[in-house]
Amino acid sequence: MKDVGGATYKTDNMIVVVKKDDPAANLLAAKNYRFGVQTSVDQENNGKMIEDVQKVIGRDMKLEEYDTLQEEAEALLKGRIDAAIYNEAFAGILDDEIEDYSSEIRILYQYGIDTPVEADEADIETPFNIYISGIDVSGPITTNSRSDVNIIMTVNPSTKKILLTTTPRDYYVPIPDISGEQRDKLTHAGIYGVDVSMNTLERIYGIDISYYARVNFTSLITIVDALGGIDVNSDYEFTAMGSSFKKGVNHLDGDEALAFSRERYSFESGDNQRGKNQEAVLTAILQKAMSPAILTSANEILKNISNCVETNMTQDEMSRMINMQISDGTSWTIESTAATGKGDEQICYSSGEQLLYVMWPDESSVRQIKDRMNSIAEEK
Repeated sequence: MKDVGGATYKTDNMIVVVKKDDPAANLLAAKNYRFGVQTSVDQENNGKMIEDVQKVIGRDMKLEEYDTLQEEAEALLKGRIDAAIYNEAFAGILDDEIEDYSSEIRILYQYGIDTPVEADEADIETPFNIYISGIDVSGPITTNSRSDVNIIMTVNPSTKKILLTTTPRDYYVPIPDISGEQRDKLTHAGIYGVDVSMNTLERIYGIDISYYARVNFTSLITIVDALGGIDVNSDYEFTAMGSSFKKGVNHLDGDEALAFSRERYSFESGDNQRGKNQEAVLTAILQKAMSPAILTSANEILKNISNCVETNMTQDEMSRMINMQISDGTSWTIESTAATGKGDEQICYSSGEQLLYVMWPDESSVRQIKDRMNSIAEEK
């Protein structure tokens, strides 16, 4: 079992897909197929994948190029090519754009490409920012994927204050070093790696983010159950995924916490309320994790959740934070805020020419959040 902490790489899971009823049982059986590839984004990984596929089949492949991933996928479904090559991180986009796409194809071959993620040096005894990313897959936690939850924790260890900032997944912003000045959804930044999501948020708020923690669908369940459940305050009474929640404080297990965090259709404000609920769950996790009963068994809990959390915070840094809290014992003040914006439909860098729902940033709310982040960090 690996330890939590110190993860320094991201994984691009490159795949070859064929139609679900294709007779090929493996990549070698597809050596005479016509392969498709898109030429708009992710070209470095595409190149590495093409080299690997040709090495496996022992020959140069017949390759058709398409301007966008959607055109490549449609060519596969219509039989113009026999197999399609792309990064699995884009699968969610294809599901959004092509009805029943995932049920019409199957993965024939996979090739993981690991890339180091450089970590910033930070001092946990001075104010710092942590990026909490919730990804939309349930496989290996290092795999690049869309980031549907984007929360920044601004932490001031001296004043024992934490600010939780949620940025909507559909925020329509440039992705540094990827999209140029063309805009894309914030969630799509995760396709290119956790470091790209961090860079995007740093640009939005004018801050440095030293640490990250990534979780997926199953992580939250494991974390909450390892803590023995959490007490979450709900703004509304509602039901979701078979669970009922009352207005006020609810004691939730892992499955209930996931249902509470994912629901949006029960609320008039939709994603905005879902973001608030996610902050409420994170607040409850932090409060429980910093309680004396949990701190004394923190190392055992970290072992129990090690397979479902990826972070670049080292074991030594986590141990120092735990020991600081045990020796101090002072309770923390946790605030929450959320960026807002205006809905629209626009073309996104990562998804070709199709119009997608996006949210234009409200610059006033961004400025207010910047000011609050700076205020928290500068307090003595």
